Amino acid sequence: METPGNLEAHRVDGSRPSDAAVDLYRRLSADIAAGVGVVSSTLRNRDYAATVTGFLSVSYDPPTMLVSLYAESRIGEAVEEAGVWALSLLSGKHQGAANWLASPGTPLQGLLAQVPFRRGPATGSAILDGALAYFELRTVSVHQAATHLIIVGEVLSMGTDAAPAEAPDPLIHFGSSYRRLAP
Repeated sequence: METPGNLEAHRVDGSRPSDAAVDLYRRLSADIAAGVGVVSSTLRNRDYAATVTGFLSVSYDPPTMLVSLYAESRIGEAVEEAGVWALSLLSGKHQGAANWLASPGTPLQGLLAQVPFRRGPATGSAILDGALAYFELRTVSVHQAATHLIIVGEVLSMGTDAAPAEAPDPLIHFGSSYRRLAP
């Protein structure tokens, strides 16, 4: 018996989940604490960037990461086509940039005009100034997963631009909003 707090996502017969199951999944999965980053890429001399919380370190040897991007998004298409991208991990001071780059309908022209960044040495992708860590990656595989692309990349370059005092202040996403560890 299903209750509003306990729903099956898929039926045994493989049918699609109910609207109630999708809504419950959204609410419950919002309680997964995640770091906040910005994925960026350049395609045809145009910058693309978006705020993400779906990224993961896959392997240390060779250094490999993955990111989950909405398949029909501009950033998903740009990263897939360009084949190189960057991931900047954000500190609490980046909350404004995170909000801006997570907003639907951000302009294509001048997307990064209000976000301080520099070009990465290996890919030319945007790396946000003061990033706790940054990784430049070359795509090694792309996997379709429901509405998203899982993009796996081998790290070409990495480092940090954060001041030592900012390191203990990562921007976190939890409960459908941004949080900070530092007071």
